[in-house]
Amino acid sequence: MPNTERARTLRKKPTWAEKLLWSWLRDRRFTAYKFRRSFPIGEYFLDFYCMEASLSIELDGGHHGHPGQQAHDAERTKFLASMGIKEIRFWNGQLRREKQYVRDVIFNALQARAPHPLPAYTRTGIVGGKKS
Repeated sequence: MPNTERARTLRKKPTWAEKLLWSWLRDRRFTAYKFRRSFPIGEYFLDFYCMEASLSIELDGGHHGHPGQQAHDAERTKFLASMGIKEIRFWNGQLRREKQYVRDVIFNALQARAPHPLPAYTRTGIVGGKKS
């Protein structure tokens, strides 16, 4: 199956974790960063990819704990790193229990790789767009 067709198939059957994370990332909702899902790179498909920051976000279910899958994931991480793509991974259960932590890690990774200026209202000492 060609990459485009496989990517479409993956997008049509997301897991609950992918649905949740996509609800945060789609349409530039996450601090104006553009994400793509089920994005093909080489022989791999990235769960979520921000081209601007060269950042891949992967959600792992229980099968990622098996040694064979861990070896495959390590090869994939090495391949992505060779292309300048940083990969961050979260367990599905972690997404369920620690939503704010996951958001913070993603935000910090994006800011480290392709910073967007924060809106004035998020900076300390600024009230209503004016310094207090």
